[in-house]
Amino acid sequence: MKDYRSCGCILAAGVLWGLIGLFNRGLAADGLSAGSIVVVRNLGGLLVLGLVFLATDRSVFRIQWRHLPYFFGTGVVSVLLFTLCYFTCQQLCSLAAAAILLYTAPAFVVLLSALLWRDPITRRKLGALGLAFLGCMCVSGVFSGGLSVTPLGLALGVGSGFFYGLYSIFGRYALAHYQPATVTFYTFLFAGAGSLAVLRPWELAAAFSHGDALPLTAGLVVIATVLPYLLYTRGLSRVDSGRAAILASVEPVAAALVGVAAFGEVMGPGVLLGLGCILISVYLLR
Repeated sequence: MKDYRSCGCILAAGVLWGLIGLFNRGLAADGLSAGSIVVVRNLGGLLVLGLVFLATDRSVFRIQWRHLPYFFGTGVVSVLLFTLCYFTCQQLCSLAAAAILLYTAPAFVVLLSALLWRDPITRRKLGALGLAFLGCMCVSGVFSGGLSVTPLGLALGVGSGFFYGLYSIFGRYALAHYQPATVTFYTFLFAGAGSLAVLRPWELAAAFSHGDALPLTAGLVVIATVLPYLLYTRGLSRVDSGRAAILASVEPVAAALVGVAAFGEVMGPGVLLGLGCILISVYLLR
């Protein structure tokens, strides 16, 4: 796969991740807590991936036992802990603060990639990283005074960024031995199993008594979870971790547009400035 196609996969993943609010809000309105949405997302992703690969390519399931720690890293340490930290942070802090803290992730990835693989920290990469973070701050409304943080929320928010970034680190180790499909499947095998720790069957039963819960779940699992993780992991196989993490910052651009189109949110000058910064950062890493 050529480099520009790999970057395209990562950008597409960021756009699809940006759609998650479209489904999360509906499921929350049906009575699902943040923990239950994590369960639905991870177990649903595992089920879909398992059925698809069972029917199309069973070689995806073959791995060596000694590599299981890589998938524990991508599935539990990254996907599960990131979502739990992030959704809880949203409950303790303003949504703007939670979003800003989450997008510390590319900085963690750039630093860890330099330490682990000696990936160069170039001026272009630093410039793109700064622009992406500034853009996320603008999009999240930090400059309009919509920021509130508690000490626990701050810790969880930074944790969400750190764990989110670790997918690019553990994923890179796993991709040295396996194809992207295998990495994605075993990520969700571990994430789905780990999610059982926060399972609330009664809450799920009540929520799925509503007629719109199933299509919302299908959208969350297929469109905003399985497809973007497959695309991002494929792109990560050919793009260095730090660059991939910055490119994925296109996610808030998509999320902002969803907010305008689906929920009537206002796109003020600050948001437009933020979107511009993010798009420039993506252009710098083309």
